[in-house]
Amino acid sequence: MVQHGRGLSPWAPKPDPEEARREQRRERWLWFVRYGVPILIAISGVLVMALASDRQVGIEIGAMLLGAAIAVFLLNFFFRMGVSGDTARDEEEAARRYFDQHGRWPDDP
Repeated sequence: MVQHGRGLSPWAPKPDPEEARREQRRERWLWFVRYGVPILIAISGVLVMALASDRQVGIEIGAMLLGAAIAVFLLNFFFRMGVSGDTARDEEEAARRYFDQHGRWPDDP
């Protein structure tokens, strides 16, 4: 007898009710690291520029913080761009496996 699906087995894997909340929390943290950290660094740079008692030193330190904010943002941006190339390679590898099994590309009619 062949059984398809989860069936009535007590050992069948059950859906995790917390999985959606964990994924949502993960997405919020990723947004904060990608955009929030550079924004906070840039805000601190602007504040140092505006509030420093020695104008020359405040502008230099603020400019360094703005440069650091840009560097953090670009680091995240280029990392994401590099990871997206991995996705394209994985899709190409899946298409090659399909070609090896069926003798044609997946998008051919």
